[in-house]
Amino acid sequence: MGRVYNFAAGPATLPLPVLEKAKDEFLEYGSTGMSVMEMSHRSKMYLEIYQQTEAVFRSVMDIPEDYAVLFLAGGATGQFAAIPMNLLPEDGIADYVDSGNFAHGAAVEAKKYGNVHIIASSREDNYVHIPVIDASMLDADAAYLHITTNNTIFGTRYLSLPETGNVPLVADASSNILSESYDIRKFGVMYAGAQKNIGPAGMAVVIVRKDLLGHARNSTPKIFDWAKQAEADSMVNTPSTYTIYLAGLCLEWVKAQGGIAALEKVNIEKAALLYDFIDNSKLFKGTADKAYRSRMNVTFVTGDPETDNDFVKAAANAGLLNLKGHRLVGGIRASIYNAMPIEGVKKLVDFMKEYEAKHV
Repeated sequence: MGRVYNFAAGPATLPLPVLEKAKDEFLEYGSTGMSVMEMSHRSKMYLEIYQQTEAVFRSVMDIPEDYAVLFLAGGATGQFAAIPMNLLPEDGIADYVDSGNFAHGAAVEAKKYGNVHIIASSREDNYVHIPVIDASMLDADAAYLHITTNNTIFGTRYLSLPETGNVPLVADASSNILSESYDIRKFGVMYAGAQKNIGPAGMAVVIVRKDLLGHARNSTPKIFDWAKQAEADSMVNTPSTYTIYLAGLCLEWVKAQGGIAALEKVNIEKAALLYDFIDNSKLFKGTADKAYRSRMNVTFVTGDPETDNDFVKAAANAGLLNLKGHRLVGGIRASIYNAMPIEGVKKLVDFMKEYEAKHV
């Protein structure tokens, strides 16, 4: 069949040069005589890979030295619990914005550990927009404010970050990290599951300001204690060694493309191509509020579930895979992360034009 255009929301498509390099190094990395996945995580040969991955990550995201970078197992969902364990005192309060399914899940998990205030929500509007947030909503004594920068399922994104004053801003950036420029200094914590823009599934990256370390509850498992992980270079237990290696290759690819700023321009162009067609289509209709549309996850429908399903099947036959919307909402979703080339978006638009011509 050959390579297809994979529009999956995650695990998602990876850059072809990364896959080719990993293929070349699969049996033997350099002159080590073994695959990366066979290496001891304590060995000199692997520590060089780990340190290079962290270094290039710091470089492309401009992460200052007063932030720790952790590569941890458990994905972003694991961090839903780790965040209150590390930041929320037992008698404290945490503010959350409920802007989508994963934002909601993060708040539900945090409620197991303390007082959570939902300061704004678009849940009753089916998450088609990001709720408005102003300073008056925030609790000045909150341990942190948690947001989710991009809504993978419903296809929305934050246009600007909330001003939080002295309250640390904690952000789940799983589905748009590395795709647009952020000043990490505006965050107390940014975290992300790897399987969309960073690399393959198997870990989460946590960027945490060092003054926020060392406050974990006594009951916090050591693998979720950020301070312990920072002290151990993310190796309190055996890390996801091969995932970290592949993440390093993906980060080198990001750097080779010109960095995040260059990729952001391409991502804006890709999203505009698809949204412009949808907005002028007689068959397809976008589902997210235009003002808050995601650049990474484009959600749309035909207005008839059977036609949606037929379109997804026909697209798959044309080499355009994984366009089915999330099981919670149905419809159609095209995830166009960094590694999706603009040629893939153009082919999708061309196919949508052909399908529309036959069904309108």
